[in-house]
Amino acid sequence: MTSRERILRALNHQIPDRVPIQDTVWISTVRRWHKEGLPEDTSPAEYFGYEMEFFSADTSPRFPVKVIEKSEEYIITTTPEGGKRKNYRDYSTTPEIIDWPVKTKQDWKEIKERLKPDFTRVDWATGLSRNKTAYEEGKFLCFAGGYGYDILQRYMKSEQLLTTMAEDPGWVKDMIMTLAELTLVMVELMMDNGFKFDGAFLYNDMGYKNGLLFSPDTYMKTHYDADKLVFDYFHSKGMKVILHSCGNVKELIPILIDAGLDCLQPLEVKAGMDLIELKEKYGDKLAFMGGIDVRLMSDPDPSKIEEEIKKKFEVAKKNGGYIYHSDHSIPKDVSFQQYCRVIELVKKYGVYPEYTEEKKEGEKSG
Repeated sequence: MTSRERILRALNHQIPDRVPIQDTVWISTVRRWHKEGLPEDTSPAEYFGYEMEFFSADTSPRFPVKVIEKSEEYIITTTPEGGKRKNYRDYSTTPEIIDWPVKTKQDWKEIKERLKPDFTRVDWATGLSRNKTAYEEGKFLCFAGGYGYDILQRYMKSEQLLTTMAEDPGWVKDMIMTLAELTLVMVELMMDNGFKFDGAFLYNDMGYKNGLLFSPDTYMKTHYDADKLVFDYFHSKGMKVILHSCGNVKELIPILIDAGLDCLQPLEVKAGMDLIELKEKYGDKLAFMGGIDVRLMSDPDPSKIEEEIKKKFEVAKKNGGYIYHSDHSIPKDVSFQQYCRVIELVKKYGVYPEYTEEKKEGEKSG
């Protein structure tokens, strides 16, 4: 079974041969692993056999990126959105945005003029070749992009953005819809010129540790129409939609299902996203990706991560509808040896004996 077949079966709530495997690893973690046994010229995706490949278009205003300041510890640059960003040199944390380009409606109006479709927004030189290779390898190919609250934080300071969402939701909806429409035009352009996709991987963090960053009512006023438009578009092309949304987004799940979402990721355990609870409540309508507590991967007691995977897989993989992923991404306190064991456990407990039995019966009758 190819990765494409395996993931499509999972997303269609059908039983594959085993749980599909995908993960996200920090750059600083990869550097550590190269010192601990991961071959220097090999990525975690290659070594562990991750099953998805991601391709995107540049949907930013494409302002020039310049280095403003750098030290041994950090680097400050301008951003494609027109702001300023601080990154630690080992890229071990989320970048800190220190200035934002949109403070007034006039600022947005000027930026909006730059958000036009363009052939040069796509990496045709290497992207198309990589897409073709991944397709031939049977990988599940995703268009990756975002257009909601998460992206708007690159344009507007979070406090101002949240206030504006409450006081002037129409303006925020215009920003989101502008980015969503640009995204769809670029996807169409990519597919018309040779890119192949099986699904969309969209990112929009809408929660934090204790709940949503904004109310379901605010989501309806600002995001729903754009999400419905985008989800319907991908479905019209025969593509599945996976949404990455960190934090506790439980309250939004029924609305996201109504909008047409196929799969939710990453299900942060520390934010109260319980994979077993969610599977039992929504598993007939929604697939899940993630939910394995990354904190247990670095625990000196190896039985903890084994129990985590075994217990959750028993429920999550039932009748398909589940893809393995950590509950966020792999930090640098997880050793290469510890992570190798994680993947061994995923393969051990992720097998579907009933699929093997069905296949044997089919071969006998054939």
